[in-house]
Amino acid sequence: MAHILLKELRKSYAGQEVIHGVSMDIADGEFVVIVGPSGCGKSTLLRMVAGLEGITAGTIEIGGRVVNDLEPRDRDIAMVFQNYALYPHMSVRENMAYGLKISKMPKPEIEQRVARAATMLELEPYLDRKPRALSGGQRQRVAMGRALVREPSALLLDEPLSNLDAKLRVQMRLQIKDMHLRTGQTTLYVTHDQVEAMTLADRLIVMNKGIAEQIATPSEVYRTPASEFVAGFIGSPAMNIFTIRAEAGTAILPGGHRLAIAGIPASGEVRLGLRPEDLEVTDADTASIPIDLRSVEHLGADAFGYGVIVGSDILLTLRLPGTSTAQRGDRLNVAPFPGRLHLFSIETGKRI
Repeated sequence: MAHILLKELRKSYAGQEVIHGVSMDIADGEFVVIVGPSGCGKSTLLRMVAGLEGITAGTIEIGGRVVNDLEPRDRDIAMVFQNYALYPHMSVRENMAYGLKISKMPKPEIEQRVARAATMLELEPYLDRKPRALSGGQRQRVAMGRALVREPSALLLDEPLSNLDAKLRVQMRLQIKDMHLRTGQTTLYVTHDQVEAMTLADRLIVMNKGIAEQIATPSEVYRTPASEFVAGFIGSPAMNIFTIRAEAGTAILPGGHRLAIAGIPASGEVRLGLRPEDLEVTDADTASIPIDLRSVEHLGADAFGYGVIVGSDILLTLRLPGTSTAQRGDRLNVAPFPGRLHLFSIETGKRI
């Protein structure tokens, strides 16, 4: 196991900076997920830690050692890629043992480590099969087993589940979490999938254009997003975010509707964020937002309503009970739960 310390990491290509001073202290045994949209720099950051990408500035420490100039093989890490990259002519056992064999580890020790990893990943029945005889999920487990047998200080995973179907992704998420609880391995995990990020992480690094917008627990990121970007990226359906005007401490919404919001500036424009699940339908005409429903999606236990704020073209999404009888054309008054509103600066995008 290893403590990982990132200090002001920067990466530039042809003079263009793509990673902008990322710093984080990752505790021994912590599971940290780097999440963000395509092109945000999350895989680049992971590859910098692995030694597969050089760094332009900053420091990487793994297990108390500065590893800036060390080759990947000397960093005591193992990496699992999106592409399983298994040897097709080798059995599962041989694929998992290959790296240890190349390092000339004694055969009894190799067999012991392979057996231990196979048990943990439930691969014992498949040890003598070739990769072509395995499902996608089984191949992914073999790739993880090949990394685990090395017993590295840190495990790095780059979009390991993106090639799997939805059901297998759920199963593999559970197995990855269970594996981490058993091994206590310091883990860095990259994904664009916010569900994977929220369910797996002890802490998240939310990346946007090479900047770590927020580093916090999943609960903190969800409840108190540090910026409008984080608020819009984390949560499904996405948070409703639109511009309002503050007037004498009261919010003037699109369509001219008024809403009392604690902590709003005395005047000026700000961005208001409302999560669909933090809105409730109310009978009150005052202290609420009237919307005209455009459509309703029924998903069993829940339903989602999509409507425009009366007098405007702002679309609002709200979660409804699955038993709701609301339908297109209905006018609803909705009100946010107290303390569940989010305000962001128009100029900086940061949380107010």
